[in-house]
Amino acid sequence: MIRKKRVLITGGAGFIGSHLSELFLRKGYEVICMDNLITGSIKNIESFKGDKSFKFIKHDVTRYIGIKGKIDYVLHFASPASPIDYLRYPIQTLKVGSLGTHNALGFAMAKNAAFLLASTSEIYGDPLVNPQPESYWGHVNPIGPRGVYDEAKRFAEAITMAYHRVHKVDIRIARIFNTYGQRMRGADGRAIPNFINQALKGNPLTIYGTGSQTRSFCYIDDLTRGIYMLLMSKETNPVNIGNSNEISLLKLAKTILKLTDSNSRVAYLPLPADDPKVRCPNITKAIRVLKWKPHTNLEKGLLKTIAYFQKSDIR
Repeated sequence: MIRKKRVLITGGAGFIGSHLSELFLRKGYEVICMDNLITGSIKNIESFKGDKSFKFIKHDVTRYIGIKGKIDYVLHFASPASPIDYLRYPIQTLKVGSLGTHNALGFAMAKNAAFLLASTSEIYGDPLVNPQPESYWGHVNPIGPRGVYDEAKRFAEAITMAYHRVHKVDIRIARIFNTYGQRMRGADGRAIPNFINQALKGNPLTIYGTGSQTRSFCYIDDLTRGIYMLLMSKETNPVNIGNSNEISLLKLAKTILKLTDSNSRVAYLPLPADDPKVRCPNITKAIRVLKWKPHTNLEKGLLKTIAYFQKSDIR
């Protein structure tokens, strides 16, 4: 009997982590989902908790990770990821990016497992280059309120590369850009769930600044496919995973108003400190190395996300 490959996904009950858990189960893996549920939710994994190939462990990865048996892959996705979360949990965010990454890397090394780090476009800070290629070193305020997340992820990348160079750990680094889809929280604090939630309730859509700042949004199915393809590759340097189609936040808000048939208005609020003016990935490397690119256009992905919000109780 052929042994099923086993994968540990830290942060596996989160938005992206739960979709990755589902993807690996679908592909025939044994999945161990580890999460302390600070921002993750049991609801995200309820639909496959009964699967014999799935196991949930409630655990904080800033503490020692101990799992018996062979592990083939470690995907480190544990971390608050939205501004609301990492501003609410600044020390936990720094600890999971540093101590948590250290523990996960040590565990991967002990198990001789391949390790994939969920990094972020936030390592580029408020970029002076647009779109952002992997070669860009970033423009980050290390002591600003967003620095707790930016610097935690920059440190995570540095220690991941150190484990690769010193201990020969087989690593991958995914720089994940804005992602959206089902299982996002209504109070997530990010643009798409905020706008959908406000539009469905008939509340004003809150835009910070003029709304001229731009973002690019990747649908969750495209992102998880890219993560899997990166894991299966031999690329050990960072790779941007995201959608390169840029849109202003004001245009995004108006698109969501149209798709939800909402009569809500747009309300303008002061711009938060260090809020990036642009955010768009250069995905040339992902296209060349992974043969990956996103397939889901924004309107199609938004309709699926809106439908999820409409039938759920997350509002």
